[in-house]
Amino acid sequence: MKSSDIAIFGSTVATDIASLRGGVVSVGNFDGVHLGHRAIIDTMRAAAREPIGVDDPIQARPVVAVTFEPHPLELLRPAAAPKRLTPWGEKVRQLAAAGVDAVVRLTADADLLTLEPEAFVADVLVKYLRPACIVEGPDFGFGRARRGNVELLQSLANLHDYNVRIVHPIETTLPDGVRVRVRVSSTAIRERISLGAVDAAAAMLGRPYALVGTVVHGAGAGRNLGYPTLNLNVGNQAVPGEGVYAGRAEIDEKRYLAAISIGTRATLGGDRLVIEAFLLDVTGDWYGREARVELHARLRDQRRFADQAALVAQIGHDVAAVRRIMA
Repeated sequence: MKSSDIAIFGSTVATDIASLRGGVVSVGNFDGVHLGHRAIIDTMRAAAREPIGVDDPIQARPVVAVTFEPHPLELLRPAAAPKRLTPWGEKVRQLAAAGVDAVVRLTADADLLTLEPEAFVADVLVKYLRPACIVEGPDFGFGRARRGNVELLQSLANLHDYNVRIVHPIETTLPDGVRVRVRVSSTAIRERISLGAVDAAAAMLGRPYALVGTVVHGAGAGRNLGYPTLNLNVGNQAVPGEGVYAGRAEIDEKRYLAAISIGTRATLGGDRLVIEAFLLDVTGDWYGREARVELHARLRDQRRFADQAALVAQIGHDVAAVRRIMA
């Protein structure tokens, strides 16, 4: 592992890795930055304000999230790699919002991913960060073949002079009528998103799910119908099930109400899945820019209409519903 394989993002306390030493660290993919991750970060922030010893002069230690890019499975087992809940920029944004001082990105390559767990602790975490405390969930796995676990992490604590704190998983009740408490996880969130259950995903994320991507040229169908839309290319991000949603779009730090359609545009003869957002009360040319589209509520399923007039009438109802729900 070389220092050139490490980068710092979203930092409010550091410009180089040395200034993060002695902090409180957590290692993980942090995909989604959901309520479980936030519980870990809350524990990190509390630990950062606690003195390690009687003579410890430090009042607040840096809170550091260590994560990987690309996702390790994209290298080890590409076919099994999950769709991302949070692309890189969105992950950094949400980690900062949750209270992390700095995000350290480790370049996931063969050298890093084949390190034995003991070497990962000694040659990466301790060598570069010298953590005073490491905070993880009980299922934390690290090192070659994920052989490392929290028991090994704790067994190495005295040798490398750090503390370990384990945060129990978070459960929440989903707004699906069943009222069963579920364990919050990135996998559970992906499952709900694939079904279009964005309200359930939001309950586990602690915020609305957001698609993030580049505005691209579409077929111009929305403009021809009187509802010009921006088309979004979200790359490898997890896309909700087909349907029409109420939400908000953010472009250039400005936010707008939006009616979002995810589907193949069957009424217009489409056969390719597209993500379109009609921004209410604004027009603009945003091609090539990054847009962030939050999905607050599912309005309806996609369906084929008898003709374009019927489709236009339904879009009008959808826009009215967005105003009502988002008021």
